[in-house]
Amino acid sequence: MNENSGTIYLVPTPIGNMSDVSERIKEVLSSVDIIACEDTRHSGSFLKKLEIKKRLVSYHEFNESDRAVQLIEAVKNGESIAVITDGGSPGISDPAYRIVKTAIENDLDIIPLPGPTAFVPALTASGLPTDRFLFEGFLSNKSAARKKRLSQLADFPHTIIFYESPHRIEKTVADILEVFGDRQICIAREITKKFEQFIRGSVSEVIETLAQKKLKGEIVIIAEGNRRK
Repeated sequence: MNENSGTIYLVPTPIGNMSDVSERIKEVLSSVDIIACEDTRHSGSFLKKLEIKKRLVSYHEFNESDRAVQLIEAVKNGESIAVITDGGSPGISDPAYRIVKTAIENDLDIIPLPGPTAFVPALTASGLPTDRFLFEGFLSNKSAARKKRLSQLADFPHTIIFYESPHRIEKTVADILEVFGDRQICIAREITKKFEQFIRGSVSEVIETLAQKKLKGEIVIIAEGNRRK
């Protein structure tokens, strides 16, 4: 380990409620030299609320590989970097994997902070078993690929967690009914925000509810595992 090198911090940011920013998060963001973020405008607004002014560098899925190399060089030269996302924990359906992998290869310090992430509160409030679960993240936006992956998961005996966007939620839940059958599921929407909502029931019941009103915002699907296994 180079004693003169900096540190990489993986810093979660609120998924909706600014009160979820911990004192440690504020302390780290105030102390680093660079903040790598998905959207400099979004993160700039977030940091302004915290009265923190730092150099922002874009770090997202389209420039992740090249930017990771550049950021690692900065850390080698003694600068400390906080990696943040538009909301939630870096690396959970958001960029961070490549910079972490590259940092490990270069024997650099990585310090992850605990904090906001959507799937944990969605799971704990779902009413479905929490002792064992699979976090699948986003399914494909193409129906055939989505159904193929669901078929591969159909026999999984434990709770399964998906992320989904509002404009695909009805199609995805319909595919879950077709492939999984009429199991219990929970749709968690806008976790920590003003219009936080949980829709619980069998897949067919949830489909009926979704048909009555279009959902908006960030969505987590918690699906019952195959209990026959």
